[in-house]
Amino acid sequence: MTTVGLIGSGNIGGTVARLAVDAGYDVVLSNSRGPETLTDLVETLGEHASAGTTQDAAQVGDLVVVSVPLKAYRAVPVEPLAGKVVIDTNNYYPQRDGTFPELDSGETTSSELLQRHLPDSRVVKVFNNIYFKGLAALPRPTGAADRSALAIAGDDAAAKAEVTAFLDRIGYDTVDVGPLAEGWRYQPDTPAYGTLYSASPTDWEHPAPGDAAKVRAALAAATR
Repeated sequence: MTTVGLIGSGNIGGTVARLAVDAGYDVVLSNSRGPETLTDLVETLGEHASAGTTQDAAQVGDLVVVSVPLKAYRAVPVEPLAGKVVIDTNNYYPQRDGTFPELDSGETTSSELLQRHLPDSRVVKVFNNIYFKGLAALPRPTGAADRSALAIAGDDAAAKAEVTAFLDRIGYDTVDVGPLAEGWRYQPDTPAYGTLYSASPTDWEHPAPGDAAKVRAALAAATR
C-alpha cells in the first residue's frame, strides 16, 4: 500500500494526511469544494501530497479515509471504492446532521450506515473519538511506553488487519472492539470519546496519552 485517499480534508482528514505523509505514504486529498481549495494544505504537506476530486481520491487510494459530515455520507462515491478498505472517521451530531431516527433508537450505528451505502467496500471505524490536535500530537514509535491506542470496529477481519498495520505505521496501537455494530462504544457521550486523550475532561487543548488498557476500560464502561 502506497497511497491514501482522503474524502474530506478538514481537521481530522488533514491530520491523518499529515501523519500518513510523515510515515512515507502518498496522499490524495479531496473535499466537496474542489481541489483548488486544497492548494495551501497540499503545499504544506509537500511532494507526497496532491489534490483531486472525491472520485479521484476514491479511485487512486489503496486505503481511503472518509471524513465527511454524516449528513453527506450518501455523496461518497460507491463504485471506485468497491473492494477497498474504507476508514470511517464520522460521528452523528444531530445539531449538524439533522435527525436519523435509526441512530436515535440505537437500531444501527453511523458506520453501519456508511457500510450499507458502500456494500462492496470494507468499512473500519477509527479516528472518530480523538480530537484532531491530540491525533497530531500523540503518535509514538512502536513499543514506546507512552504510546496511545485507537479503537477500531469492522465486520471484515482482513480489513481490520490492514488498518491496524496503517495505524502502527503512523504511530498508534489498536484495540479491536469487534464488528461495526459495537462502534457505539466510542461514539459521542461515551467514556471513550474525546477526553480519553486529554489532560482533563475540560481541557481538550492539551493532549495526554491513552494506552490500550485505558481504552479498553473506557469501552467496557460504555452504556446505551
